[in-house]
Amino acid sequence: MLWIALRPGAPHPPPHPSPHASPSTPEPEQQALAWWALQFSPRVCVIEEAVLVDVADSLRLFGGRRALLHRLRATLPSVGGTGLAAAPTALAALALLRTLPPFDLPPFNLPQAAEVQHTPPVRANLGPRHANRPAPDTRGPGPRRVVTATPPLPALACPRHQLQATLDALPLAHLSAARDHLPLLARLGCQTWGQLRALPRDGLARRFGAALLEALDRAYGLRPEAWTWTVLPETFSARLEFTGRVEVAQGLLFGAQRLLAQLDAWLQARQRGVLALTLLWEHDLVRRGELRHGELPLRTATATRDMRHLARLLGEHLARTPLAAPVLALRLDATETEPCQADNGSLLPEDLKEGESMAQLIERLSARLGAERVLRGRVLADHRPQHMQVWFPASLPVAPARPPTLPHHLCLQPPWLLPEPLRLDMRGESPWYQGPLRMLAGPERLETGWWSFADAADTEGEELALRDYYVARSPQAGLLWVYRRRSAGEPAWFLQGIYG
Repeated sequence: MLWIALRPGAPHPPPHPSPHASPSTPEPEQQALAWWALQFSPRVCVIEEAVLVDVADSLRLFGGRRALLHRLRATLPSVGGTGLAAAPTALAALALLRTLPPFDLPPFNLPQAAEVQHTPPVRANLGPRHANRPAPDTRGPGPRRVVTATPPLPALACPRHQLQATLDALPLAHLSAARDHLPLLARLGCQTWGQLRALPRDGLARRFGAALLEALDRAYGLRPEAWTWTVLPETFSARLEFTGRVEVAQGLLFGAQRLLAQLDAWLQARQRGVLALTLLWEHDLVRRGELRHGELPLRTATATRDMRHLARLLGEHLARTPLAAPVLALRLDATETEPCQADNGSLLPEDLKEGESMAQLIERLSARLGAERVLRGRVLADHRPQHMQVWFPASLPVAPARPPTLPHHLCLQPPWLLPEPLRLDMRGESPWYQGPLRMLAGPERLETGWWSFADAADTEGEELALRDYYVARSPQAGLLWVYRRRSAGEPAWFLQGIYG
């Protein structure tokens, strides 16, 4: 057996957790870390302030015990983990985790490398060959290399043949079942686990109860352990309560980032990407009145797992969202997801992606400027010039469709069409636009609007009945695209488009 205890970066860990079962409602950091750990083993549980993983049956998949421990130690800080310990039993791993020093993670918005900072390495016992090996030196040979040397993640591993000697030297404060009896045990002269085990078992059971002996036997591997395994839900919905009232919508972003960390772990375990999510907030009961809650829907063009991009989008929307009352809690729901495969990396420099994609840029601009100001065009199969394309918000998802095949004569039409046709002045029988127009090509007759209503057939800007299009030249404006209206009423000339 090999149990690995992971310590999440909870901002306010409980000072005296329950010594029995794991909490029914784990902290958001614990839940996110438990979902992330499911990629290494299906046997994951939350015990008090830590996440425990039984990886005994998964060692061959990850190259053995040593390779798995080093992989966890390298990737754990990226998901908010602050400590790692391994032992043959779950309670032993949890006790070893409590002996590790605290590890401070960098803030969310700090750059990767700001200045040169060298910190003494933290020694970690990951096996006999790595017991006294210092952390690798990240300092480059040249003074121009800018590196932020972060201390390695605290880690501790105990092999099976050293389990009894290691646990006997631990203080009793690291055993949850003994915390309620620490003053009395101190008066009896018991300070360590070994001193407690040396006392008569019958007397310990009568004075302190059977739970203390049962916890000791489980920690030393003398009695089987039974825990409630973490089960990944079918749909994602996470809630977070604030310790105080949030008055400004931008203050909700910090809590939303914690919920996005849980969403990231859920998406990775489900191998899915999110298309639509909703951020909901609950107002203060005292000041909300009839207001129940507020919500902020968010949709992406493609399925994504990029939590930094989603955090930027939420920040743009929250900056323009007023709060009607203080907020006490947040909830994040993933309303639409789809299967998503991660991108394969490349060793070629020209294949490495830099910056954000076009879809992410469009979504960020739409969130900042408004969806109605960032538009995308689509070609339609229609012979009427004013109906050959339609414009819609670029942030909306677009179903992949093959563009329609257009006739070759449409290549003669200009690239710029006026929003509304401009009626031209007449000098006798000739139209004028910055001078007399000379017809170069035409007419191209379009008979349209036969399916339209009779009262809209001759309305300017709507479906017109009869048009004769010409390519004309103006002395000042250059090439123009004009047409002559031949429907009922007075014949007239209009300017429809301009050539570049």
